[in-house]
Amino acid sequence: MLLLYDATSLSAGCVVQCHKGVRSEIRPGKFGLINMKSPRKSFFLGVAQALILSTPLALAQDPAPSPGNAPASAPAQTEKQAPQTQSQATIRVTVERVVVPVTVKDKKGNLVFDLKKDEFRIFEGSVEQQIKSFSAEAVPVSMIVLIDNDLKQKDASQVEPSLVSIVGGMSTSDEAFICRFDQFFYPGKGFTKDQDNLLTQLRRTTIAGATTPSVAPPGGPFSGPSINNFPAPGAPDNSQSTLILKGQPTKAIDDAVFAAAMLLKDRSSEKRRKIILLISDGQNGAKFNNHKYDEVRDELLRQGIAVYSVAVGSAYFNRKLSRLEEYPHDTGGDVFYGAKSETFDNFYSAITEEARNQYTLTFEPRGDNNLDYHPIEVRVRREGLTILARKGYYGGTFANETSK
Repeated sequence: MLLLYDATSLSAGCVVQCHKGVRSEIRPGKFGLINMKSPRKSFFLGVAQALILSTPLALAQDPAPSPGNAPASAPAQTEKQAPQTQSQATIRVTVERVVVPVTVKDKKGNLVFDLKKDEFRIFEGSVEQQIKSFSAEAVPVSMIVLIDNDLKQKDASQVEPSLVSIVGGMSTSDEAFICRFDQFFYPGKGFTKDQDNLLTQLRRTTIAGATTPSVAPPGGPFSGPSINNFPAPGAPDNSQSTLILKGQPTKAIDDAVFAAAMLLKDRSSEKRRKIILLISDGQNGAKFNNHKYDEVRDELLRQGIAVYSVAVGSAYFNRKLSRLEEYPHDTGGDVFYGAKSETFDNFYSAITEEARNQYTLTFEPRGDNNLDYHPIEVRVRREGLTILARKGYYGGTFANETSK
C-alpha cells in the first residue's frame, strides 16, 4: 500500500490519505498504522490528537519567546534595517591619487612620444614617489579661449584674423568656450564641440584696439542689450580699451584667468584635459584685480587646469615676471611668443596637440597628505629633453556618501 504523508509530522501524530482512499493515522513511536473505518473512532482519535498537540511536548517544540530569546523573525528585521543605517553614513576619505599630465619635448621643440613608464621619475620634495599608473593615450580637450580685448591697435590687427585658426587645431572630441577680457570678464555662449559654431563666434570676435580707458559697465559687463556678447546697435559699448589709466595698465589678467577656471570647474579631469588658452600682451594692472596670483594659481592646481599662453606684441620683451610665463610654468602649460598672424596660426595647433598628447602619470603620496601645497618635480632618465609638468598639488580629504 502506498502512503502519502509528511515525514516531518511523524513525531506528533497525524492523519494521512492512503493509496486506496483509506484514511490512516500515523502515531508516534511503535504503534504504526491504524485503519479508520468507524466515524466514532475518527472522533475519539481527533480529540486525542488535539490533546497531544497541547501537551508540554508540543510546547517544547515551539517555545514561547522570552526576554533572552528573540523571535525567529528578529534577525531578518535586523538585517533589513542595517542597509538603511549604512546608507546614511558619511565617510571621510583621504585623497591619495595625484594625476600629473606631462609634456616632453626634444631640443628642437618637437614632442617626444616614445617614452616608457620606467623612464619617468616623480619627486615630492626630496622623496621619490612610486608611479602607480602610466598612459600615453590622447585625451580630449576642454578649452577656454581667453582673448585680450585691450591690445594695441597694431597687435589687435595681427591677432584678430588668426583666431579662426584655433578651430583648425581641434579634434571633433574637443570643446571650446570663447571669452574676452580687459578690466572686466566677458564670457561667450558656452562650451561647444560644433566647429562651425566656433568658427562663427571667432569670425565675429572683434578686438578693441587701445584708444581710451574703459569705464566700468553699470551693473557689470552684461548690462544693456547685446548680440553675440557685443553691444547691440545703439547700445553703449562697454568693451573699450583699458590699456593705460594714468600711466598704469588697467587690465585684470588674474581675475580673467580665475573666472575662466570657474567655467572649467565642472568639466571632468578624468576624461578631459582642461586648459586655458590665454592670448594677451601680458599687461596686468595689479590694483584692478580682485584675485591675487597665488590664489588663482592654487585654484588652477586644485582643478588640474593648465594655462597655455600666446604672447603678442611687446610681451616678447617683457618676459620676466610676466603672467604669460608664470601661469604656464606653475600649471604645466607652455608659452609661445610671436609677432605675425601666420605664426599665431601655428601656435594654436601646437597648443592643442600638446595638451591632447601628454603623458599621464599617477602616484600615491607618501607621508601626510594634508591640505597644504606639495611641490613636485617630474624627471626623465633620457638626456636632452624638456619636461613640462605642474609644479605641485594640494592634498586634502573629501566626503563620500556610501549610497543615497
